[in-house]
Amino acid sequence: MTCDLAFDVQEPADIALQIAPAARGGRMHEERLDLAVDGAPLAPQVELAAPHGGRIHLLRAAPGLFTASYRAHLDRPHLAPRPGTATATATATATATGEEPLDLQRLTYLRPSRYCPSDHVVGLAVAEFAALPQGRRRVDAVVDWIHHRIGYVAGASTVHDTAEDTLLTGQGVCRDFAHLGVTLCRALGIPARFTAVYAPGLTPMDFHAVFEAWTDGAWHVHDPTRRVPRDGLVRIATGRDAADTAFAAVLGGIATLLSVEVTATVTGLLPADDHRAEAVLA
Repeated sequence: MTCDLAFDVQEPADIALQIAPAARGGRMHEERLDLAVDGAPLAPQVELAAPHGGRIHLLRAAPGLFTASYRAHLDRPHLAPRPGTATATATATATATGEEPLDLQRLTYLRPSRYCPSDHVVGLAVAEFAALPQGRRRVDAVVDWIHHRIGYVAGASTVHDTAEDTLLTGQGVCRDFAHLGVTLCRALGIPARFTAVYAPGLTPMDFHAVFEAWTDGAWHVHDPTRRVPRDGLVRIATGRDAADTAFAAVLGGIATLLSVEVTATVTGLLPADDHRAEAVLA
């Protein structure tokens, strides 16, 4: 997988990058992150550990053309669809990585957030889905509803659009589909979180967004766009919504994004995906 970013830095800028796969996203064979301003290599960056294995690279760029070039080769993680396996794995991983207790995670991902104002859509969620059994059946219904009701239209939304905007316009991109899934699940009392991924098979290639809902004792991954098989997704960052998982954030100074190029490929063929089957992202 690769990612190439270019920024026009007008004033010295502090930038946070989230473009590297999460620490448990697969066994890494090769990895390289090259940073430069006007072609001159940038001083080594700081890497911070983010929630759920995420990795944030912090740097300061002087005025000029700032470029970031990331390259990685890793073993593709496989989904864990078998009931009972996911809970033990999730618990062991949380303990090993020092993550928040699951109770705190579930509480965090039940609350409304910037792009997922779940408290505004409780009436709609209850009217559409409350008659269904609690748990996985409701989440499957939410995913089906989004897939059939919301049109995937490139460029239909902006970085300011929330799940409410997606409901009103009836269109969006993967980010909007995932936000709406998170929002409706939280409105139904189901913890849900937003996840940015590399997605082999996506056309046109770009970063991709899915969501995870807590059902049957595990965080199951769902993709309302159904544009790529979930087997092959590589976790980058996970949080309440896109505000927590942006691939680049300017924390100070002035820097304008000029271009983004992403690739994600696998050796061999990607399998077909039954999007209603249980799946747990590594």
